[in-house]
Amino acid sequence: MKKATDVFGQWAEIGKDLGMEEGHSKPVDEMLKYAIKKIDKNFSFLDVGCGNGWVVRKVSSSALCSKAVGIDGASQMIENAKSRGSEEYINTDIDLYEPKDKFDLIHSMEVLYYLQDPASTLEKIYQSWLKPNGRLIVGIDLYHENVDSHDWEEKVGTPMLMLRESEWIDLFKKAGFQEIESWRANQSDEWAGTLVLTGKKLGY
Repeated sequence: MKKATDVFGQWAEIGKDLGMEEGHSKPVDEMLKYAIKKIDKNFSFLDVGCGNGWVVRKVSSSALCSKAVGIDGASQMIENAKSRGSEEYINTDIDLYEPKDKFDLIHSMEVLYYLQDPASTLEKIYQSWLKPNGRLIVGIDLYHENVDSHDWEEKVGTPMLMLRESEWIDLFKKAGFQEIESWRANQSDEWAGTLVLTGKKLGY
């Protein structure tokens, strides 16, 4: 099996990253609209697994966004992101990333189940990446209740962690998140929808 960063690096080289943007735009728009409304003030933003930077560019255009940063483990994705905008993009292993400043809003789409230990990553986001009263919101298309996703690991050829919605919620709770909510975005008769999970770091 290939590393996920190698797979996505190859996708970036052949332009497949543009298809990811097109396929994920509806659930991401729903997630961002929810999260930005909840924050309702000037905010700093981090996109974990930013790909070609399309979400960072979208959020940085918001009048409330004071700073937008994207990180990704695939160097080709970061090269594509830098070629498309002037925002801050960092090529780094997500598990090794240590931000200089904490963020008000952290977003991640289709990333967590590729990580070796998403539980520890969620704990690190809560403890070290989020400001007090900051919010994490993630979108996941590969989850147990989405039967269509059950063969993706074999098709793509990279390890993926299959969990139930309740198990993802438990990971958020164990990491310390409060006010946890989950729902399915962009759901239809043909598609189970993107599993959205969000939680807040309480404090001052």
